Amino acid sequence: MNRGGGTLRRLAAHEGRWMASLARWMTRRRDGTAPGERALPYAAAQAALVYGLTFVCAVETAGVHVLLGGVPVARAVLLVVDVYTVLMLLGFQAAAVTRPHVLGAEVLRLREGARTEVRIPVERIVSVRYDLRFTKEPAKKPAKGREVPADADGEPGGGGVAELAVGGQTSVTLELAGPVEVVRLLGRCERVRTVRFHADDARGAVAAVRARMRERERTAPGDDVPEEPGRGAVRPG
Repeated sequence: MNRGGGTLRRLAAHEGRWMASLARWMTRRRDGTAPGERALPYAAAQAALVYGLTFVCAVETAGVHVLLGGVPVARAVLLVVDVYTVLMLLGFQAAAVTRPHVLGAEVLRLREGARTEVRIPVERIVSVRYDLRFTKEPAKKPAKGREVPADADGEPGGGGVAELAVGGQTSVTLELAGPVEVVRLLGRCERVRTVRFHADDARGAVAAVRARMRERERTAPGDDVPEEPGRGAVRPG
């Protein structure tokens, strides 16, 4: 019962996020982008498909409305369902537009519309590269009796791959020094060391992440303070 309640809460929260995204879309506002942070958009890859489906649904709504003119109850019910479907499709695109990936000084926030958000500390990123590929097939489960390898923290798993695809593709791959948690819409949690995502300007996103990694390396405090030439160690008197 608790598990089912948690799923319903997550779905309700998702519903609220895409509805709020529609309002932000109409007012040309973004969610979660603070001054000094860089937005990395990704919605363009799915725009044609979403708008095409929305047009088809709108035409179907008009056609059903005419065909069921003699059945007012059925026509009203289907009208509500069809209008909701159109709004949901537009909300799907609105969430992708208004909730871009965000690169901050310390954290890279990767999003999948209103469904998923992954926070990756910049210090944990080992490498980032342009890597255009289509989404993989579902991973096979390990055979019975075979243990899942532990990660550096001693936790099982942590070596998997998370894909935040747009339009069936990803274009940037991150390799991490340690695992991060990815919580999916229905609550499934993954510990992964490789994250693949899409950005409209994938090469620009790669350059921006690399620049932030270099900036962090320059500002990180050193372990040892170099001794000035010509001076010995200073001993307390």
